Amino acid sequence: MVAKAGLILTRRWALSALSALTAAAVTLGSLPARAAETVLFIGNSFTYGANSPVWKYRSDSVTDLNGGGVGGVPALFKLFAQEAGLDYAVSLETAPGKGLDYHLQEKLPLVDKAWDHVVMHGLSTLDGAKPGDPALLIDTVGRMAKVLHARNPKVDILITATWSRADQTYPDTGHWHGQPIEAMGRDVRKAYDAAAAASPYVRGVSPVGDAWNRAFAVGFADPNPYDGISAGKVNLWAWDSYHASAHGYYLEALVVFGRLTGKDPQALGAHEEAARELGISPPQASALQQIAHDEIAAYHGK
Repeated sequence: MVAKAGLILTRRWALSALSALTAAAVTLGSLPARAAETVLFIGNSFTYGANSPVWKYRSDSVTDLNGGGVGGVPALFKLFAQEAGLDYAVSLETAPGKGLDYHLQEKLPLVDKAWDHVVMHGLSTLDGAKPGDPALLIDTVGRMAKVLHARNPKVDILITATWSRADQTYPDTGHWHGQPIEAMGRDVRKAYDAAAAASPYVRGVSPVGDAWNRAFAVGFADPNPYDGISAGKVNLWAWDSYHASAHGYYLEALVVFGRLTGKDPQALGAHEEAARELGISPPQASALQQIAHDEIAAYHGK
């Protein structure tokens, strides 16, 4: 009888435990799934990937707030994040040939929302009317950051310092004519550093232009497309020597990915999916990831 009573108690305990586990499972199942963190990209053709296959790349993976079916650098970022096991809801608001002043004046209803992360940049020459003058960039970065911070005081804002333009350096009509190809990128970086320092709401800079300069320095990319592309090197510019090629936008996306997520771009690996789909070879993908890694490390070192 004692053994039978013990068996009954054991069964009751097991049923009770099973009931508790079932109730817990039901409770957990009824909890809403945690929403993915949001990322907004604000920019121009340097964000949407003009004159390259990046322009419409995986456009269904991101939300183009203008309804233009753009994938661009945001879609590359989205794929990198997925490959790293991260989940972001990525949106973009872009317009060709425009700075942040345009987005503030014409597109504010689209971007004035509570975002978790924002990546943004202005004109490649800093100011269309006064190339090289940082005043407009500093002012508009500050005003846009203030708007975004008002919507979400915890918003993480990064600004992207873009690259040297060969068409602004080698032809005698360029503002940086007669200077080394690295000069424009360095000037742009200084302006973005000043803009970040001037706003309490900006976390820092994504040093894309510096990564391009590093690609020239290590011999991966040809610094002058006007005299032909040297054997074994790639052209980071598109056919217009202004916008980026697939390789150039890939490098941009790697730097932004590393800066925003804190993940090492090298972890994506030589056989990373976007590189394969864009015709970037495994050795080239590895080299670009190494360059992005090294430039991000140098940024933190500074």
